[in-house]
Amino acid sequence: MEQSKKTGTITRLKEFAGPHRKNYLLSVLLAVLGVLCSMVPYFAVSQMILRLIEGGRDFTWYLSWCAVAAAGFLGRSMLHNLSTSLSHKATFAVISEVRRRIAQKLTRVPMGYVLNTPSGKFKNTMVEKVDSIEPTLAHVLPEMTSNLLVPLAIIAYLFILDWRMALVSLITLPIGALCYMGMMKDYERRYAEYVGVSRHMNATAVEYTKGIEVIKAFGQSATSYQKFSDAVHRNATYGLDWMRDVQLYFSMGIGIWPAVLIGVLPVGCIFYGNGSLTGADFITIMILALGIMAPLLSAMYYTDDLAKIRIIVGEIGAILDEPEQIRPTQPAQLSSTDIELRGVTFGYGESEVLHGVDLNIPAGSLTALVGPSGSGKSTIAKLIASFWDVSGGSVSIGGVDVRKIPAHQLMDTIAYVAQDNYLFDQSILENIRLGRPSATDQEVKAAAQAAGCHEFIMGLEKGYDTVAGGAGGHLSGGERQRITIARAMLKDAPIVILDEATAYTDPENEAVIQSAVAKLVKGKTLIVIAHRLSTIIDSDQIALIAKGRVAAVGTHSELLDNSPLYKELWQAHISAKDAA
Repeated sequence: MEQSKKTGTITRLKEFAGPHRKNYLLSVLLAVLGVLCSMVPYFAVSQMILRLIEGGRDFTWYLSWCAVAAAGFLGRSMLHNLSTSLSHKATFAVISEVRRRIAQKLTRVPMGYVLNTPSGKFKNTMVEKVDSIEPTLAHVLPEMTSNLLVPLAIIAYLFILDWRMALVSLITLPIGALCYMGMMKDYERRYAEYVGVSRHMNATAVEYTKGIEVIKAFGQSATSYQKFSDAVHRNATYGLDWMRDVQLYFSMGIGIWPAVLIGVLPVGCIFYGNGSLTGADFITIMILALGIMAPLLSAMYYTDDLAKIRIIVGEIGAILDEPEQIRPTQPAQLSSTDIELRGVTFGYGESEVLHGVDLNIPAGSLTALVGPSGSGKSTIAKLIASFWDVSGGSVSIGGVDVRKIPAHQLMDTIAYVAQDNYLFDQSILENIRLGRPSATDQEVKAAAQAAGCHEFIMGLEKGYDTVAGGAGGHLSGGERQRITIARAMLKDAPIVILDEATAYTDPENEAVIQSAVAKLVKGKTLIVIAHRLSTIIDSDQIALIAKGRVAAVGTHSELLDNSPLYKELWQAHISAKDAA
């Protein structure tokens, strides 16, 4: 696997925005020009006030300066619209590209990582979190940049007119900054906690709605609703408590920052009175000082987005930085479908679950993996299918290590049928066709007939055109399982892995599925994971897995004679069947 280095927030944003750098730079330039235009009315007003003081009565002259002010206002509007149009165009392209990068990334990471991560987390990242970078790229970059540059230009001009008054005009800046610092204290920690509280509320809501049938059946409505209600209340009160804690700082900052005339007027009058400041400069400074803080306050509103962006980009980057499975592109020459595991070790995180597994699975044979829950049966099957890469040892097919087999070739070689295979929210016909996208409708229906699900499909309202629903929610568990077996039959892979293929079926449907499975695996290498030992007693070999190791291998009768653990499992199974 390739281990990606963690990337910083700024570096990651530059990486996202890089292909659209020209649009962003032009957007910033237009935004700067737009804010400069917004300063034009201040200059126009100062000129008109000076003329009034001097006694000017030329209406045409005043009208021309009004036109200049109007032109500045219109220029500001036009340039602002052009700037935001360019930045949004670039940002929506970035958002689209980031979503595609995440989707493509999921095709290169281990399948196990995808299966073990709640789909809601991927959805939240690809939709809400990616959308959340829009304010930073579309607004913060051009508008905050311009709103910071223009006040600097005004302050520089004030220093040229009178350095003393320039300093006085900034007297509210440090006081307002202190208030703002108080408001932003512990922001990153609090925002992270707020995200966690919101995530818990969303998870609780999903759990409550999905489990409503069980909740009502077992009379847990009050308890479960209380859990949901507490999560919603916690989400609401956390935000309110946070706002209440910073409200004083926020109010003081908003009130003090723009009040530049508190210092400019009295000090300016003193300087004007002693003759060290001309009336014209005094008026110009008063007017321009009013234009310093407005852009800075506009910029301040975007700092909230800047504070959030680290967490948002961090969640996106966590997926993009996930180690990938590296596979060759050239097809491998497989001599057969023999499967061999040699010294295989594997763990989830720091916890090792397989410890030196050795197992041979001959081509064309039926091999059953049995053992207590949590012994590592499904993990072995998923390593064979290359859902993960082994930590140590090797898994080979036809004498070739699976890590040296291209992903598409491996997927063509193996059909994996799990107990909870996913059905998409599209027609049953298209769900089955996923096994082989090039298959005709007749081939799809032939696979459905072979899998024993043609009759129940034709009994549905729209037959094969019936929509399965999200995750196959419109169908029963047994019906979903039969459709996934039809999908596997259509795929016609030489190796078939069945992970509890009859887990969701009643005895009547189980017989139909067993018959379908028999057709599916004819002439193929079959690996079956089963808890119902009676379904695998005719296997060519049974591998008993215990505590992450192969405890014994043999036929049913051999294991009954030689393995106390297998005999114990068998007796427990027989007792359960008799009790039923």
